[in-house]
Amino acid sequence: MPALCRDCLTPFPDAPPPARCPVCRSVRLLSHPELFSLSIAHMDCDAFYASVEKRDDPSLRDKAVIVGGGHRGVVSTCCYLARIKGVRSAMPMFQALKLCPEAVVIKPRGSHYAAVSRDIRALMEALTPQIEPLSLDEAFLDLTGTERLHHAPPAVLLARLLNRIEAEIGVTASVGLSHNKFLAKIASDIDKPRGFAVIGRAETSDFLRGKPVQMIWGVGTAFQAALEKAGIRTFDDLRRWDRQDLVARFGSSGERLYHLARGEDRRPVRRDAPMKSISAETTFNEDTAAREVLDGHLWRLSERVTDRAKAKGLAGRTVQLKLKRADFSTITRRHALREPTQMADTLYRAAADLLAELRDPGPFRLIGVGLSDISPATGADLTGDLLDPTAGARQKAERATDAIRARFGPQAIIRGRALS
Repeated sequence: MPALCRDCLTPFPDAPPPARCPVCRSVRLLSHPELFSLSIAHMDCDAFYASVEKRDDPSLRDKAVIVGGGHRGVVSTCCYLARIKGVRSAMPMFQALKLCPEAVVIKPRGSHYAAVSRDIRALMEALTPQIEPLSLDEAFLDLTGTERLHHAPPAVLLARLLNRIEAEIGVTASVGLSHNKFLAKIASDIDKPRGFAVIGRAETSDFLRGKPVQMIWGVGTAFQAALEKAGIRTFDDLRRWDRQDLVARFGSSGERLYHLARGEDRRPVRRDAPMKSISAETTFNEDTAAREVLDGHLWRLSERVTDRAKAKGLAGRTVQLKLKRADFSTITRRHALREPTQMADTLYRAAADLLAELRDPGPFRLIGVGLSDISPATGADLTGDLLDPTAGARQKAERATDAIRARFGPQAIIRGRALS
């Protein structure tokens, strides 16, 4: 059976895998019948934000670390010491601290994590141009055809990548290797942290047998409840349904479920996969119903969203307002603009109108703003608002403000409403 030493990268193409690597004596040997014939991978950094914080502050190495938004916020991520205590991403901070009171809580440093992510992306780019990022800390990679260029099969290249990320960047990552994206993503979660798992073609059906449907990416709590109502809890249950019946019951999702239940996924790894939405949100230290406070946050969040849109040359046509009540129930409101925008002023005014129309008095613990129906910015903000004669002047002022900030820094100009 083909095998590979993950430490010294020595391959063993034909011989039975030894208990230890005969070259470096490592026990980190990976073996699989299809190890050197698979080329679709999913790489996911291990507790990325927390790992970066531990890298930057060695005194945190043996401590439980939670990265999140203070006592009233939620957990962005946490290290594995905290996870052992039951802490999970998106958990309310007060609940996380009850489970792990000794944890060190650190506020997220988004721009810093993005810089580390770019360093990791550069290492990926050295292997293949076919990279589809999913977030700062995870991506799909297609290494088809790279063996001729790098003189090593994809599995060896991926093991080398993990070692370089750990040695040069100072964080660890896990990889799943398979014959499609669906299975590669599942595999990357099997052996965390510092994992490398393989799901081959021949074992796909057996691997999925008996597995719960919530393993499918995108099957959240609501969709899982709908599936259970139809008597579908496992992949075996899904396979018993005819394709037409699944489509009739669940629409386009039924078509997707039919194929994924059989381990089929024809989606390519797309380097320039379109962004579906851009959003930002904040959790308050104290629940608030004060509209002037909410308004100030709306402006700051609108700037954050549109700064990202401008940086990527994108615009969005649908504005979304999100509010979370004290009991964690969520309110969402949407408004479709006449044309796509990447202007903070336009996004803010649309979101402020949605907030003004909201009858729920609050108080609220979270507010968020987003743009969806994303498209290139070439067709954005062309006609302006015919009912608002000052809209054009505000757009020119915003463009001028962007230019000044680009030269002198983001704090060079601050709008008065952002101080609310």
